[in-house]
Amino acid sequence: MAAILASTSGASAQQPQNWEINFQGAASPIMRQIFEFHTGLLIVITLIVLFVMALLGWIIVKYNAKANPVPAKTSHNTVIEVLWTTVPVLILVGIAIPSFSLLFAQYDPARAIEGYDAEANPPMTIKVTGSQWAWQFDYPDEGISIFTTMKQDADRGPDEPRLLAVDNEIVVPTGTVIQLQVTAADVLHAFAMPAFGVKVDAVPGRLNESWFLAEQEGVYYGQCSELCGQPANTGGFLTGHAFMPAVIRVVSPEQYAAWSELAPTDLAGANARLASLISAGTPAPTQLAAR
Repeated sequence: MAAILASTSGASAQQPQNWEINFQGAASPIMRQIFEFHTGLLIVITLIVLFVMALLGWIIVKYNAKANPVPAKTSHNTVIEVLWTTVPVLILVGIAIPSFSLLFAQYDPARAIEGYDAEANPPMTIKVTGSQWAWQFDYPDEGISIFTTMKQDADRGPDEPRLLAVDNEIVVPTGTVIQLQVTAADVLHAFAMPAFGVKVDAVPGRLNESWFLAEQEGVYYGQCSELCGQPANTGGFLTGHAFMPAVIRVVSPEQYAAWSELAPTDLAGANARLASLISAGTPAPTQLAAR
């Protein structure tokens, strides 16, 4: 699918960039909240560093041996001791409040999306299973199953990033909450999609959950971000850990409906239909129904 769609890329593409020091652009409400928390924390840390540097400079200038040939014999100062205890506590409490709010929002879309009603707009469930060394994505409500592996260099299209392109992309619509259920079939893995603020451990025998809501059409790249390893008795270690990418293609609800109609029984045909819709522009819903 990626090869078919390489020439018909969506409105945006989020992937690692050379010399990038910041997050990828936020493409979901939860990622925006993560970015805002990160920015606020960076401001707090910067102010603390500047204050400590200024305090150290003042101490060096005012209390060096040349300025004070006779050392002071002060053993304590109650006011200062109270301040250096209470002020850090207050700072940490101030950090903890938005931190816990963000933590709760990562499990509850209603905390990040104003006016969200799960009954009126039920989420779409996708089960993500990590294995050595690939991902399987199951849409249990729609009967779709996608197995995806990394493309080799010889198979990549000209616009597909190395070590991130896959043979089968996952397709989701804009404006729909995607409920992820993440597990593993063998060893530890971790499903990460930075632009959506998703990073979930995939643990054998356990089902972890997260969610995202894609706000903009396009192609988004992620990968396994766990030192998943390989049991020593199988003759290797980390042989494929670095080669477990995943690609999510976000399309309009109409395009998704056309794709999901064929995907349960004919994934290749569904991908070809989606590629043609993206290339030509989405037909009206009545035209889609006629297909």
